[in-house]
Amino acid sequence: MKILVVEDDRALADVLRRGLAESGHVVDVECDGGAARRAAGDGTYDAIVLDVMLPGADGLSVARSVRADGVATPILFLTAKDAVEDVVAGLDAGGDDYVRKPFVFGELEARLRAIVRREPRVAHAELRVADLTMDLATRRVTRGGRPIPLSARETAFLEYFMRNAGLLITREMLEDALWERDRETESNIIAVYVRRLRMKLDVPGLPPLFQTVRGAGYRFGAEP
Repeated sequence: MKILVVEDDRALADVLRRGLAESGHVVDVECDGGAARRAAGDGTYDAIVLDVMLPGADGLSVARSVRADGVATPILFLTAKDAVEDVVAGLDAGGDDYVRKPFVFGELEARLRAIVRREPRVAHAELRVADLTMDLATRRVTRGGRPIPLSARETAFLEYFMRNAGLLITREMLEDALWERDRETESNIIAVYVRRLRMKLDVPGLPPLFQTVRGAGYRFGAEP
């Protein structure tokens, strides 16, 4: 694999470079966020090992920028932080996996192999249905250019509808996609979220985006 290592600790960067090279990989090293963005932008790497704490621009900003440019290269974050919210922030920024420092080199290499084997990430950084858009990096939603404030759960619902625009979406499909396998949902919870989204997304003068298919489910997107 051709791998970009972004790490400002030069001793650690050298360890990573030598270890990955000994395993047969081609390795480039950058030590600050600005250089990392330029190097990753051409999409020629098979994977990126990206430190979170960097001079110039932190790793989260680098990942968001790379994804916004449509680069689908898998990203493995290195982080000295171990709080769950820090890990979640990295994944939400566009990372595919993470390794906490200090780490065992064998684990890092195994995680690299795993993320490269996965299905390619959709390169588009934005979902668009009619005049509704969702920025997948920032989770910002707008309709007709007007910001639509949504909770995290509402955003997850809307993302599913946008990714399946035009299709019949059943309650069972929503449960499978948006709830843990063993978690039971209240009988009316899906209707509640759809109602909330309708109230926020319906704009006077613009066509509604949710259509109820009686006895079956919902269809999302402006009617032709």
